[in-house]
Amino acid sequence: MTYRSSVEIITEWDIVAARQLGRNEAKALGFGTVDQARITTAISELARNIYLYASIGIIAIERVEADTEKKIVVVATDQGPGIKDVRKVMEDGYSTSGGLGAGLPGVKRLMDSLDIQSVVGEGTTIRAEKWLR
Repeated sequence: MTYRSSVEIITEWDIVAARQLGRNEAKALGFGTVDQARITTAISELARNIYLYASIGIIAIERVEADTEKKIVVVATDQGPGIKDVRKVMEDGYSTSGGLGAGLPGVKRLMDSLDIQSVVGEGTTIRAEKWLR
């Protein structure tokens, strides 16, 4: 069974809504408080990137429950400028916004898998998964 919900990211308040949705979905699936915090932090980073770089996008959260696995899947999608050098943005300390540069590398550390698909001038889709163990 897969349950999917989403939040459109336009304002900073939408980042808060996406975080809350992610926490609720993680809790419903049975994640403990530490993993709930990891998931919501990852969602916050992904949503903030949409807000800062693309202006508008969607955070979709899938709660997957099968006989052999339970996981939460976070998909961040936008039609922004795209990422010119995905390898570069995955380096710790790299920042184009003057921040700490912990965003996407941090998301990778917080989640169990991370996949980035980006086309310059067309947008970016980032898929992050966390499995319930």
